[in-house]
Amino acid sequence: MSKQELQVQGQREAIRIRPYEHHAKYYETDQMGIIHHSNYIKWMEEARMDFMDQIGLNYKQMEAMEIISPVLSVNVNYRSMVHFDDVVVIETKIKKYTGIKLEVEYSMYDKETGELRTTATSSHCFLNRAGKPISLKRSYPELDTKFFEMKEG
Repeated sequence: MSKQELQVQGQREAIRIRPYEHHAKYYETDQMGIIHHSNYIKWMEEARMDFMDQIGLNYKQMEAMEIISPVLSVNVNYRSMVHFDDVVVIETKIKKYTGIKLEVEYSMYDKETGELRTTATSSHCFLNRAGKPISLKRSYPELDTKFFEMKEG
């Protein structure tokens, strides 16, 4: 496989996405003993990378193809607190995809109780290394197909 090729894994059958799990660490807590709000964004990044790996779009391979996907915006709604030693299950879905922009949705639940802790979205675009927007539809149809297939609805 050359540097300019992405190995898109998978079959034509439906891909079952396993939720990402994060075990809350002590160092992630704040002075009040709850997880500091900034850590949820890190968890979103971890969950998104795990999601991409599961659908066969390894981000490291995309970077080798000189495709980057910076964050355009993040929206987080904190519903209930996460504490040290809690395990959070993060369901990740592609909410919108246009070939140029991607919006990812996250739902974070307490593994033990099932309680919804946080909902969030992150928006991304696709750029080449020079920082110019690119269309995956035009330039990388194999990636476009994978994202399109995973889009909700």
